[in-house]
Amino acid sequence: MNSSLFTTSTARRTLRGAALILLTLTTLPAADSLSASDRQAGLAQLERTRQGVVDAAKGLSEAQWKFKPGPDRWSIAETLEHIALSEDFFLDMVSKKIMQAPAGKPDRDFKASDKQVLQQIVDRSHKAQAPGPLSPTGRWSPQEALEHFLKARAQTVAFLQSTEGLRDHVVDSPIGQPLDAYQWLLFSSAHSERHTAQMLEVKASENFPAR
Repeated sequence: MNSSLFTTSTARRTLRGAALILLTLTTLPAADSLSASDRQAGLAQLERTRQGVVDAAKGLSEAQWKFKPGPDRWSIAETLEHIALSEDFFLDMVSKKIMQAPAGKPDRDFKASDKQVLQQIVDRSHKAQAPGPLSPTGRWSPQEALEHFLKARAQTVAFLQSTEGLRDHVVDSPIGQPLDAYQWLLFSSAHSERHTAQMLEVKASENFPAR
């Protein structure tokens, strides 16, 4: 047997195999990569719910800001403060905790989880108690709370625009399954929408001040 011919033939087969593997790896997308369409959908969601908060807070008098439908209900001012505090909380959690968390299962159905987040968080038939640090205390005026929210939302938008690996790490969530960083950003958006609905409910109360 010609050992040099054997070595050359073997090397060629090895190189062809390596090239085939490399070609496969470079042409197949990563299962957990965030698609451009998902990123754009997330940005549109953040913009839509941002505008919802702005519209709900527009043109209110001091009496309207402070009105409570009941002794155990939040006013619009208190609800807006909670929204602003929560926006800070979610972005801090995503950027500092979730992006360092373990990877999720490779076969997880993240598209279904995206939809679940958007549907379940806005459902106000399921009540939740805000944790102490996110409860309103009157630390800001309503205008200050709105400005704080808008600044924090702009940071959330910038994070979604510029950050890679948003599908790569997961953390347990209140909806019963782990969520990745992108889904937690959707959670933040849906959370503001949930409480925008609460502000509108206050406005629709029978005794809401006319001015």
